[in-house]
Amino acid sequence: MLRLLIGGRSLPNGKSNYFSKLIRSSRCLHTLFSPVPNNLQTSSNESGSNVWDIDVDLLFHSSTNIHIAKRVHALLIVLGKVQSLFISTRLLNLYSNLGTISLCQQTFDQIPTKDVYTWNSIISAYVRNGIPSDAVNCLSKMLMSEIKPDFYTFPPVLKACRDLNNGSRIHALSLKTGLEWDVFVAASLVHMYCRFGLFDAAYQIFENMPFRDMGCWNAIISGFCQNGKGEKALEVLDEMRLEGIKMDSVTVSTILPVCAQMDDMVQGRLTHLYIVKHGLESDLFVGNAFINFYAKFGEVEHAQKFFDNLVTRDLVSWNSIIAAYEQNNNPDRALNFFYEMQMNGFKPDLLTLVSVASSIAQSRDSRTSRCVHGFILRRCWFEKDVIIGNAVVDMYAKLGDVDSARKLFNKIHLKDVVSWNTMITGYGQNGIADEAIEVYRMMVGTEYVTPNQGTWASIIPAYAHIGALKEGATIHGRVLKTGLLLDVFIGTCLIDLYGKCGKVEDTMNLFYEVPKTSSVPWNAVISCVGIHGHGETSLKLFRNMLDDGVQPDTITFISLLSACSHSGLVEQGEWCFDVMQRDYGIKPCLKHYGCFVDLLGRAGQLEKAYNFIISMPLQPDASVWGALLGACRIHGNADLGKVASDRLLEVDPDNVGYYVLLSNIYANAGKWDGVNMVRSLATSKGLKKTPGWSSIELNNKMEVFYTGNQSHPQCDQIYEELETLTAKMKILGYIPDYSFVLQDVEEDEKQHILTSHSERLAIAYGIINTPARTPIRIFKNLRVCGDCHNATKFISRITEREIIVRDSNRFHNFKDGVCSCGDYW
Repeated sequence: MLRLLIGGRSLPNGKSNYFSKLIRSSRCLHTLFSPVPNNLQTSSNESGSNVWDIDVDLLFHSSTNIHIAKRVHALLIVLGKVQSLFISTRLLNLYSNLGTISLCQQTFDQIPTKDVYTWNSIISAYVRNGIPSDAVNCLSKMLMSEIKPDFYTFPPVLKACRDLNNGSRIHALSLKTGLEWDVFVAASLVHMYCRFGLFDAAYQIFENMPFRDMGCWNAIISGFCQNGKGEKALEVLDEMRLEGIKMDSVTVSTILPVCAQMDDMVQGRLTHLYIVKHGLESDLFVGNAFINFYAKFGEVEHAQKFFDNLVTRDLVSWNSIIAAYEQNNNPDRALNFFYEMQMNGFKPDLLTLVSVASSIAQSRDSRTSRCVHGFILRRCWFEKDVIIGNAVVDMYAKLGDVDSARKLFNKIHLKDVVSWNTMITGYGQNGIADEAIEVYRMMVGTEYVTPNQGTWASIIPAYAHIGALKEGATIHGRVLKTGLLLDVFIGTCLIDLYGKCGKVEDTMNLFYEVPKTSSVPWNAVISCVGIHGHGETSLKLFRNMLDDGVQPDTITFISLLSACSHSGLVEQGEWCFDVMQRDYGIKPCLKHYGCFVDLLGRAGQLEKAYNFIISMPLQPDASVWGALLGACRIHGNADLGKVASDRLLEVDPDNVGYYVLLSNIYANAGKWDGVNMVRSLATSKGLKKTPGWSSIELNNKMEVFYTGNQSHPQCDQIYEELETLTAKMKILGYIPDYSFVLQDVEEDEKQHILTSHSERLAIAYGIINTPARTPIRIFKNLRVCGDCHNATKFISRITEREIIVRDSNRFHNFKDGVCSCGDYW
């Protein structure tokens, strides 16, 4: 029988066998005893008995999981060591570190006489395991037990405060106990008041501290940084330096995010020099902070160098480098680091998957998106945090899979404002404005969610897309009430809204109200006046932009080239294309090339446009060949149109619009065999033509008309009005252009087809249902046909109305028989 001599008593054979097995079963417990052959060190007491000399510190250090911890606990019970208050409290802390709060509580309850160290341990355990309310309640019980708190009590319990009342009460307690000016307590009070936005109170405590160590400086700097008070944080940093206190790794990792938020690259560079000089570049926290800092400024190479130079890497390091490449549009590298991270034994967390989901959306990898979705589902992370649900909804929306996005959105139980904004934006980005507006209305009807800046930036473009001026103006009113008009992004969205609804004067008035220090509002207003055919005004605005010291960007020149294209300003467009490269070093992207081809094509310079495409340094995409095909449609060049369409079918074979354009070219040329061939080809691929429709907003309701519509309640009145208008138009010299009838039918049938085009139905409806001589605004999803364009000029003259038609390309403002486009579109 193995005799375990504890306190002079021997254990029965059964129990001795149990603990022998216990020790053998734990891989970490074989070194518990002094290093003699049988792991037992024999010592003699006064009676000559043998006693185990146990290394308790090694016992606790070896308890790396809950199973070992329970066995150690059992061993200590049998050995009678849990009667020691110190040992029992160490067990409590062990369970806390392993995340088992229930065993923590049980251990605490079994301690008969508790001291301040024990109470501090259970309070810290609740805070560490995310149960702050129990930590605050525990302090109350501690006071009822007449145990006086010490300076170790206050930091965790102040961190646990979730409302200012509790925080103020605990502050008062620290005053009563005379511990307010202890550096640990004071730093915790600073953190607490900063968390509740009471920066004056936090700074007053900091200023009045008799002694301030590095932790106190870091506390006030961190408090200001985390609450968007970056300038104040930098002021405190300067004050710290004047007092001769050097930054440590915590200071550096705290201040760098502020430098990124304030676009202060100079401060960040100086901090980089500081850490090199003081040997902090290999510090883990500093390295992680610099990876994020350089990523924000697009300098991924520097971020990569910091990552490579890290001696040790943690999960934050991997998340930071993955996010760096994801944020800088390099999804392949981001995903490669994701795979490498797992090969190095790191398990991804929620933040990892947020970056990975975004990377997959950028790479257009639909198959991998399902794998990520399944990975998250298996770990039940959708229930754990709404952030990951929002990220996957965004991923599906950007991949064009709005059905999957909506299904997942519906399954998110506690939707926050970001959830709603993500779904609204997803529909908007996929051109489904009606659904975006419907989701917004659902959001407004939800009590616990309040629309914010992101909501307005998501819903305003949806209203702009369908030309819903009244509803968009309502949002404008709500923006004014919230004081967000001076926000550059909201202001730009409103500029775009009024521009796309034909309100050029309102667009310009709003433009002069918003901040114009960046290129964003300039780009919006240049584009808006450009699609209205005011190319010269766009160029004038560009010159004003340069005079104000605003640097143009890629979007600026896309807007300028588009404006020149809509106004036939070929020479000015060529100048813009040249200046962009020569003076601003901007390399043309495919969108620039597409706009330039459109500029030449609309002006009838088809051969020059084709030669320009052939000489491009980039591989032409669908937008480039599509611009040439559209120009061939306008100018009736069937041969070059066939060349362009052949290339289009190679790069984008599933876009039905290109088949329609080629079919129309053949139809205009009377080549009906070609029409039938193209239509048969489209049908064989299962492609269907997008039906033409026009909409008009009246009485806060959007009325939509399709070509040949016969189902509207006012159908008879609409066609009667059109017959009357057609008769008056013919008296004034209107001659129907049957070349825009793309069916091989008789002459009388062609007249009926032209009259029943969707834009004419919408205009007639507007005339019937609005007061005389008031403006009518029409939105058409396709390009307005030439005959309808001509007819609308006559209608504006007959009815003495201003008729604003927005088609898929631009605006047409008809007034007194003249169109703003000058018949150039």
